[in-house]
Amino acid sequence: MAEKKWNPKVDEYLSTVQNWPQEMERLRSILIDCNVEEELKWGKPCYTFEGKNIAIIQGFKAYAALLFLKAFC
Repeated sequence: MAEKKWNPKVDEYLSTVQNWPQEMERLRSILIDCNVEEELKWGKPCYTFEGKNIAIIQGFKAYAALLFLKAFC
């Protein structure tokens, strides 16, 4: 199994999140287990595969969202 690649910029971002921090950390852990790269793009945790953006985690007032991007079309 490959070593998990946690991005310190995302650590810093998530330490400041007010809404849904535990849920966002759980989504992050699930994505990292999928062997994707973790970056901070557009001010949010973004996950890439083979250099293409595939997902972003974002917290809103009433919910946390895992947003998928159209990366392979």
